[in-house]
Amino acid sequence: MNIFRRFEAITRAEIEALAKAGALPAGLDLSALSVDPPREAAHGDLSTNAAMVLAKPAGKPPRAIADLLAERLRMIPDVTEVTVAGPGFINLRLAPEVWRAELATLLRAGREYGKAAIGHGQAVNVEYVSANPTGPLHVGHARGTVVGDALANLLAFAGYRVTREYYINDAGAQVDALAVSAYARYLEALGTSMDEAAFARLVPGRDWAYRGEYLVPLGAALAAHHGRDLAGKNEAVWLPIVRDQAIAAMMALIREDLAALGVRHDIFSSERALVDAGAVDAAVKVLESRGLIYTGVLEPPKGKKPDDWEPRPQTLFRATQFGDEVDRPLKKSDGSWTYFATDLAYHFDKWRRGFQVMIDVWGADHGGYIKRMQAGVKALTEDAAALDVKICQLVKLLENGQPAKMSKRAGTFVTLRDLIEAVGKDVVRFIMLTRRNDASLDFDLVKAREQSRDNPVFYVQYAHARCRSVLRHAHELYPDAALDGAALASSPLARLEDRAEIGLIQVLAQWPRVVESAALAHEPHRIAFYLSEVAAAFHGLWTRGKDEAQLRFLIESDRPLTMARLALVEGVASIVAAGLSIMGVAPVEEMRE
Repeated sequence: MNIFRRFEAITRAEIEALAKAGALPAGLDLSALSVDPPREAAHGDLSTNAAMVLAKPAGKPPRAIADLLAERLRMIPDVTEVTVAGPGFINLRLAPEVWRAELATLLRAGREYGKAAIGHGQAVNVEYVSANPTGPLHVGHARGTVVGDALANLLAFAGYRVTREYYINDAGAQVDALAVSAYARYLEALGTSMDEAAFARLVPGRDWAYRGEYLVPLGAALAAHHGRDLAGKNEAVWLPIVRDQAIAAMMALIREDLAALGVRHDIFSSERALVDAGAVDAAVKVLESRGLIYTGVLEPPKGKKPDDWEPRPQTLFRATQFGDEVDRPLKKSDGSWTYFATDLAYHFDKWRRGFQVMIDVWGADHGGYIKRMQAGVKALTEDAAALDVKICQLVKLLENGQPAKMSKRAGTFVTLRDLIEAVGKDVVRFIMLTRRNDASLDFDLVKAREQSRDNPVFYVQYAHARCRSVLRHAHELYPDAALDGAALASSPLARLEDRAEIGLIQVLAQWPRVVESAALAHEPHRIAFYLSEVAAAFHGLWTRGKDEAQLRFLIESDRPLTMARLALVEGVASIVAAGLSIMGVAPVEEMRE
């Protein structure tokens, strides 16, 4: 049990003791009680909101409850000071031995330290990327890809059984447009000069939607495979053939892009396969059986009309019964299913595959779609499943603060591969997690390459590299010493007496709490924020050691003190490596000073 959980349990026990003594009512709800680091280190080591949580149900002022509870907490072993601040926050300071013991626990656990069991093996489906299979991934896809992958890593570390899924939107108009564009490149490969006029003659009534050069190899492959067999044929003949091959080729490109970013999925689900298997009909029948489908005419919306509003009788889902603003159409005017209907079927399929927790990572332009999908999931699963949607806001690609100019092999956008080649996979992944997913992000290529504190990737990586450098030098200084975590856990940690050393241990001890809170909130960016805090504390101690010889990590004349400080260094390296692993970033072993 980590220190924060331990003192939550102690605080609960003391509240129950006060209730038993009649000083507080019995049966108080303690679910909102928490023990956290205080906002200011000067206030103490731990802080609890217990008095504020209990004030209303207990019918007492929070300060009065805080005074009662503080008296009991002062009697707890290892607690050296208890103060009540503001309206009733209780701050505790612990004996240094508590933190040193936690460092020993960390060292014995190594990279396993902080692994949580809060997931209890529960199945969680994380669906992310799910870009239309119409071309390679671009910079706009990068953020959702990284957020989804890091979130899946985080949940697995917290004890959930995670399935990573990609939903292939291979049905509908966009893949038909892809097939038409690929057909144009096929005709070019056969020697036909293709411009706007030629295209209009050869493919009447169609737009040449995707003009990127990435379709040129596909056109050549179609020509090599089919020769002239598809040229001049009716669209009904060539379109399904070209579409299937185009989708397969685009998914191969996308898989290559994902691999370059270090991303893997467990499942690739096909929208077309789902529709062909009758999944939409099955989902709609379930809703019909529950009286949630009807034929009606929607009221014209106020302001801008949404795409799915038509002034005609429609097949509607009673989404308003489940928190949506309006009921939602399930069929288009031509009788085909709406995107919403197929998405309902897809999420119902997830439910039938055993997922009570579903997390979708979407782009910024899908924010208005959340309520209807959550309503649909509630209706189809009778509120037994939960859908959490993480919206990723836009990424601005900059160079010295100005819009970046990079190669555009895709025709109209900068590819993800371009970005990876420019700064590297690890830099892309880390920077994409330096802000909340629902806040816009500026990705400056120049700053991403800087070796300075202003570059968060470098700052954290440098902390790990410095740790490894210290440990390598220690091996040279003490070739007979065992310097692994288990051995260092037995070093004389009582020699760690400086307030900055204890402060760094306190930051490291927050790791289990950070993992739990980030996993419960589905917020992997918290890992990046925390690693920056660890790096700042470590670099601060390093800098002091350069100025004050007695604070250096390696003091040849005092082996016991050196071993204690090496334990602290190994603890930092272990935590940083574990956090970077969740982010999908490789820890750096060596960097130049």
